[in-house]
Amino acid sequence: MRVSNFVINLSIRAAYMSDTNVSSRNYVFSLAMLGALFFIFGLVSWVNSILVPYFKIACDLHSEVQGYLANFAFYIAYLIMTIPASLFMNKAGFKRSVEYGLWILAAGAMLFVPAAYVRSYNLFLIGLFTMGTALAILQTAANPFVTIIGPIESAARRISIMGVCNKLAGILAPIIFASIVIKPSDKTIIDQVTAGVLTGPAKNAALDQMILSVIPPYLILAIFLILFGILFYKSSIPDIDPNKKNKVESADVSERKSIFGYPYLILGAIAMFMHLGSQAVSVNTIMGYAQSMGLDILDAKIFPSFTLGCILFGYLIGIAIIPRYITQQKALVICTVTGLILSFLVVLTSGNLHIFGLDTDVSIWFLVLLGIPNSLIYAGIWPLAIKNLGKFTSLGSSILVMGLCGNAIVPMIYAWLADKASNLQVGYWVLLVCFGFMIFYAVKGYKIEHWS
Repeated sequence: MRVSNFVINLSIRAAYMSDTNVSSRNYVFSLAMLGALFFIFGLVSWVNSILVPYFKIACDLHSEVQGYLANFAFYIAYLIMTIPASLFMNKAGFKRSVEYGLWILAAGAMLFVPAAYVRSYNLFLIGLFTMGTALAILQTAANPFVTIIGPIESAARRISIMGVCNKLAGILAPIIFASIVIKPSDKTIIDQVTAGVLTGPAKNAALDQMILSVIPPYLILAIFLILFGILFYKSSIPDIDPNKKNKVESADVSERKSIFGYPYLILGAIAMFMHLGSQAVSVNTIMGYAQSMGLDILDAKIFPSFTLGCILFGYLIGIAIIPRYITQQKALVICTVTGLILSFLVVLTSGNLHIFGLDTDVSIWFLVLLGIPNSLIYAGIWPLAIKNLGKFTSLGSSILVMGLCGNAIVPMIYAWLADKASNLQVGYWVLLVCFGFMIFYAVKGYKIEHWS
């Protein structure tokens, strides 16, 4: 938390307030509360990189596609529930929406208790879908607030600050979850199940006992979320209306009658889908990719944190250089092109490499490095896609948040390709398509004002 507090204070000294009704002190407090909120997003979301391989063993699943249904159930909620979340936020307001969103997130965490007792994968999926629904509400509320609370030119810096908080949680979540949930005795069970040594009633009894380990951390998380929801609503953070704050700059923009009259928004949502899908592939599949190289689950668990560490490093670079030395649009171009190059290296290179005491294929380290360019793409797309939407700001934010369903769909495409080829490395070809479209948006798509 010291790192994130330092970053927040650094950025505030570099930025100025565009809303004179929000005091400097309240601005600092607002960013701190939002930072805590994004930390929660990361804590809940990035633990999926551990849940997928863990559920595959504990729930006795037999294919990559089955395993990634956990990821799919969590993120498909963004596609289904984000528009209702926008309508809800317009009625309830920003602060009340956050409070209710945190309570729904707690309800999803609570569903893990009965799911663990009966070892029901379907009930786990319902819990994950409920948590995804909550995050659809929370993201719809929080992202436009971060964008419009200060100057649009420095929005990428503020989003990067939130990204630091999110990825700090992402680095910690897999490590904490693995240390709490996966005990040394569980490693023995996992090895025996994988080798086919443990079968029949003995296998079911061992897996029944193993899955109970998820109950304590999710119960604690649920209690914390309920309390933080109350604290957030009662705090002095302003209840800003994004639709009024993100004013249009020209009569041409104000004449548009529909949200679909903003091509740069719709293309931005597709780019967001591609970005978040590619990021989910790089983080959530890397542990399984490491295991395919002969590493056990306790050694492989560190790779999601390696990738998220690179993302965190990229965020810190963005905070330091945007917009002082480089515009957020130019940073987006650099990151998308770099991402495409690294994606080619992931799918085309091979060779043994011994580093950090681990023997792996060199391609996995290009997948780790993909975290650096991935870090600033979200921060680059969001302000370009949401600018000047006026009364459509909340709805436009919802459409962008719907792009998070890329976290559900793109990893499923990866899993299908990997299953089809019986080769996990082949699945990473999906990254090339994603980065190709992102380059188009960074260079040309964001400029398109009219479909004609």
